[in-house]
Amino acid sequence: MSRGRRRADGTARGAHRAKRTSLLGGAIGVLGELLLTLGALMLLFLVWQLWWTDVVADREQDTIVAELDQQWGEAEQAIAAPQDGPPPVPDTLGDTMVWGTMHVPEFDRQRVPLAEGVSLEKVLNVKGVGHYPETALPGQVGNFSVAGHRNTYGRPFEGIARLEEGDAIVIETAEAFYVYEVTESLVVMPDAVEVIAPTPGQPGVEPTEAMLTLTACHPMYSARERYIVHAEFAYWTDRADGIPEALAPNGQEG
Repeated sequence: MSRGRRRADGTARGAHRAKRTSLLGGAIGVLGELLLTLGALMLLFLVWQLWWTDVVADREQDTIVAELDQQWGEAEQAIAAPQDGPPPVPDTLGDTMVWGTMHVPEFDRQRVPLAEGVSLEKVLNVKGVGHYPETALPGQVGNFSVAGHRNTYGRPFEGIARLEEGDAIVIETAEAFYVYEVTESLVVMPDAVEVIAPTPGQPGVEPTEAMLTLTACHPMYSARERYIVHAEFAYWTDRADGIPEALAPNGQEG
């Protein structure tokens, strides 16, 4: 083969290698840009999921609570005496409707709306705490059971793992305050529906006590398990008389 032919072949191979290198470099550049774009989108999603949903939900839930106070009138801050006899049965107003509020003094957000149903899109993501429709109502014998987010969408149950035996959980309606006291906490699998049975943990057993159950995802930022808090009914007060002692500011007694 002549020297000229070898030179030509070498030039052709060099050009081919250069073209392949250029194409590879272009592909890597495009891939890099796609990864950067994907990373930016994921970051925006995390910001939306972990922060912005709280901003929106907090605003909507605060508005709901303010509207309820306008409808009901704000409760007097005098300490009301516990009432004798069975408490009034609240009207749940229909699916997805807000019919009460929940106060948990141990939580950072101490008062959130309480709505009927546990739909994510229509209740838990927008209105706060949701009541399992087939369970008892506040003050009734049975197991009044509710669900709430532990993170995102206002995180009404963010502090659920801080609750200890004896801590108060108070349900407020247009007519009354219903005071419960925590008895135990546990972690279960998502399919452990017996925790909201009329007698918690004992499906089919006729209830003899008025109980409350809180349910939330566990651990934080995961739905792998459920964190459960059980509480028993302690007493109720007439809302027209003021607030129960469980909601009294520090140092104020009845």
